[in-house]
Amino acid sequence: MSTAQPPQEGEASTTAPPEIQLKIWELAWPSILGNLLFSIIGIISIKIVGSLGSEAVAAVTTGHRLFFAIQAILMAISAGTTAMVARAWGAKNYAEAARVTSASLWVGNGVALTLTLPCIVFAYDIASVFGLNEATTRLAAEFIQILAIFNVSFAINMILGAALRASGDAKTPLWIGVLMNIVNVFLVYALVFGHFGLPKMGTSGAALASGLSFTVAAVVLLLALYGKQLRIQAGGVGSITLARVKQLYQIGYPAAVEQFIFQLGFIGFLWLVAYYGTAPYAAYGIGVQILSLSFVVGFGFSIAGATLVGQYLGAQQPEAAAKQGWRATRLAIISMMSLSMVIMFFAREISSYLIDDAEVIHYTVIFIYILGFAQPLMGIEFTLSGCLRGAGDTRYPLLATMVGLIGVRVGLAALFTYLGLSVTWIFAALLGDYLIKALMLSHRFRSGRWKNKMKRYGFDTTP
Repeated sequence: MSTAQPPQEGEASTTAPPEIQLKIWELAWPSILGNLLFSIIGIISIKIVGSLGSEAVAAVTTGHRLFFAIQAILMAISAGTTAMVARAWGAKNYAEAARVTSASLWVGNGVALTLTLPCIVFAYDIASVFGLNEATTRLAAEFIQILAIFNVSFAINMILGAALRASGDAKTPLWIGVLMNIVNVFLVYALVFGHFGLPKMGTSGAALASGLSFTVAAVVLLLALYGKQLRIQAGGVGSITLARVKQLYQIGYPAAVEQFIFQLGFIGFLWLVAYYGTAPYAAYGIGVQILSLSFVVGFGFSIAGATLVGQYLGAQQPEAAAKQGWRATRLAIISMMSLSMVIMFFAREISSYLIDDAEVIHYTVIFIYILGFAQPLMGIEFTLSGCLRGAGDTRYPLLATMVGLIGVRVGLAALFTYLGLSVTWIFAALLGDYLIKALMLSHRFRSGRWKNKMKRYGFDTTP
C-alpha cells in the first residue's frame, strides 16, 4: 500500500506538486492487471458453474447483470468521487480530497443500505422479466438475494478504489483486488461443490463467495484508511456538508441515469437474446466473460485517462489534459485489438474448455467473432467516456449511451427479432451501438466543451 502522506487537514501544502506527470502506463497497468485477474477468476467461476449446466450459467449471468443494474447509483457516486478527488489532488488541495472521499463513503453506504431490502424482497420479480424457465429464474433470484446482503461491502470497495485511483494510487486497489480474487476463487470452488467442510450450495455458493470476497477487501481497505496507511486519508468531522453532497449529486446523477439506462438496455437486449433459447443466452454470458480479457485493458486506460484529465484540469493545464486523453485512447485501441485477435483465433478451444455443450459452444464462437471486431470502437468508448467523467462532464456519456445502446443496439435487435432473423443478427446489433458511441464521444472530446464543466458545479479546489 502507498503510505506517502499528504499534508494534514488545515496544513498548507509545502511539498512538491502531486504526481500529475505520471505516464499513462503507470496509472493504467495496475488497473489492467487487477481487472485482468478479476476476469480470469470470472472465467474460472464460469468453468466451475458451467459443470452444473447451461441453466446454471444463465442464472449466474442474469444474477450478475441485475445486481450491477441495481448498483447504478453507487457507480454514479464513484463517478463524482473520481472527478472531485482528481481535481482537488491536481490543485494540491489534499485536505479537500480527503473530505470528498469521506463524504462519498458515507453517502455510498447509506445508498447501499437503502437498496438491500428491495433487492431481497423483489429479486424473483426482477429476475422473471427475462422470460427464462422457472428453475433458472429461481436460481437467478437466489443469486441476487445473497449478493444484496453485501451491498455495503461493494460500496466501500467501489468508492475507496475510485478515490485512490483519482489520487494517482492505482497499485493499492490492485493488491486489494488480488486478495479479493484469491478469496473468491477458493470460496467458489468450496461452496459450489461443498469441499473443505463447507456446504454444497451450487449457484448460490458462487454468489456467497463473491459477497464474502467483497467483505474481506472492504475490511482491509477500511483498516488501512483509518490506520493512515493509504495515500488518501479520511476527511474527519465536517466532511459531509450540503455543498459537497450537492456537488456529488450534480456530477453523479447523469452517471446514475447513464448506468440505469445502460443496465436497462442490457436487460432489454438480453431479453431479446433469451427469446432464442437458453443456449444463445448462456453463450452471451460466456462470450462476454472471455472477451473481458480484452475489455479490462479499455477499463484500465479509462481509469488512467479520467485521473490524468481531472488532475491536469485541477492544475489549470487543459491542453495537457486533452493530450493525455487522446494518448490513452490510442493505447487502448492498439492493446484491445491485439488481445481480441488472439482470443478470436482460439475462440472455439476456449469455449469448449468452459462448457461441454455443442450448441452453446457454437453460439459463443459466433458472439466472440462479432464482438471481437468491435474492440477498437469499444476502446474509444471506454477511454473517452472515462476522460469526460474525469472532467466532470457526465451528461454527454449519458446521451451517447441512450442513443447507442437503447436506440441502436436494442432498436436493431428488436427489428431483427421482428423480421425473424437468426440470433447472429441480434449479436451483430452490438456493432452499430459501439460505432455510434465512438463517433459521438470522439466529437465531444475534440470539441473541448468538457474543460470547464466543474466550474458549473461551484467546485473550488483552492487549498
